[in-house]
Amino acid sequence: MSALSTTPTDPAVLRQAFGCFPSGVTALCALGPGGPMGMAASTFTPVSLRPPLVSVCVQDTSSTWPKLRTQSRLGLSVLAEEQDLVCRSLAGKGGDRFADVDWEASESGSVYIHGAGLWLDCSVHAEFPGGDHTIVLLEIHALRAEPDREPLVFHGSRFRRLAA
Repeated sequence: MSALSTTPTDPAVLRQAFGCFPSGVTALCALGPGGPMGMAASTFTPVSLRPPLVSVCVQDTSSTWPKLRTQSRLGLSVLAEEQDLVCRSLAGKGGDRFADVDWEASESGSVYIHGAGLWLDCSVHAEFPGGDHTIVLLEIHALRAEPDREPLVFHGSRFRRLAA
């Protein structure tokens, strides 16, 4: 292994370094006044069992998060291995992000993506500044898990599948 880089502030170097760590991909969605709204987030982490908390990190430049954070309930869906197109749609910057996405909404306004391996009904518990992102703690109120469904994995700036 070569010496450590002395320029960890270079965004391209950091993006490449962070890409060495595989992550799952989630959709964070809610039903707003104009219909479903949502975004993709690959910085999802289970945090606590008591209280039940998870975290996501949201770019401070996001135009979707300010709308989502005002909703009383949010649906978090952990996307399954065949849902890379769903992720690309929800990560899009324009148009109808839900045009080709199969979804449903709960009575509380949480929106879930069909075919996902996990659905979490959440509310915002706390937010913390984290550089150019906001770290959002979400409290889990209800869930539905399908542990046999393989997750969508993001690694090295591309989608991958787990191998047995």
